[in-house]
Amino acid sequence: MNKPQSPDPLTLYGEVFSSRFLLGTALYHSPQAMCDAIAAGECDIITVGLRRQSPKEKSGDHFWQLIRDTGCKLLPNTAGCKSVKEAVTTAEMSRELFETDWLKLEVIGDDYNLQPDPFGLLDAAEQLIKKGFKVLPYCTDDLILCQRLLDVGCEVLMPWGAPIGTGMGLMNPYQLKTLRERLPHIPLIVDAGIGAPSQACEAMEMGFDAVLLNTAVAKSQQPDVMANAFAQSITAGRSAYRAGLMEQRQTASPSTPVVGQPFWHN
Repeated sequence: MNKPQSPDPLTLYGEVFSSRFLLGTALYHSPQAMCDAIAAGECDIITVGLRRQSPKEKSGDHFWQLIRDTGCKLLPNTAGCKSVKEAVTTAEMSRELFETDWLKLEVIGDDYNLQPDPFGLLDAAEQLIKKGFKVLPYCTDDLILCQRLLDVGCEVLMPWGAPIGTGMGLMNPYQLKTLRERLPHIPLIVDAGIGAPSQACEAMEMGFDAVLLNTAVAKSQQPDVMANAFAQSITAGRSAYRAGLMEQRQTASPSTPVVGQPFWHN
C-alpha cells in the first residue's frame, strides 16, 4: 500500500509511517467490517493475535489473506500470555508465521483488570530483544518500569490509558504527562482503554506519538465511521500539540484589547 508521505511522520524502530493510528483486528462482526475500518482509519500498522491451529486446519487462510491485503505493517501480539515462557514461545511462533520480528509484548498479571505483570514483562522483553525482536511492550504508566524497559533495549513504549476494553480513557493524566516529560525523545503510544475520539485527541494533545485501540472501533455500530472519527481526532490532537496549547489561567483575560477604546461614564 503506497501512501503519500506525511509532513509529520511517525518513526518506530527506524521505520517511517504516515499514520499515528494503530488499530486492532479482533472483535469485528465480520472480516469485511474489519477491512473497512482499517481503510477508513487510514492505518499503517495493525495488531494481530496468534491463534494456534492444526497444520491441517485451513479455516483461517481467508482471514490471514485479508490481513495481508491491507498492506499494513503487521504487529503480532502475545495477547493472553500470563508467563514469560508462554510470551516468548508465542513470540517465536508469531515471527515464523507472520515473517516479522516486530512484536507487541503482553504479559498479563491479573485476570480482572488485565494489568501487565511488570516483572514478567521486563524479563520477557529482555529475552526477546536478545533474540532480535523489535519489542513494543504493553505496560502500565509507571515511570520506573518504563525506564527499565528502555534499559533492556526497548525503543518504543505503550503505556495504558485504562484497562483493556473499559473505554475509560486516560485514568491517570498526571502519570502520563510525567512519562512524556521525563522521556521526551522516546516514542510513546497510548494503548488500551480509549473509548472515544475525544480521549484519543487528549492523549495526542499531551504529546503522545500515537494511539492504539481496538474495542471502541470494532464494537461500534459502524466501525468504519468510528475509525474515521478516531483518525481525525488523532490528527487534530497532534496538530494542536505541535501548534502549542494555551496555558490555563485562574483569572479571566479579555480576548479583545481595551487600549484605545472609548469608555463611557454615567
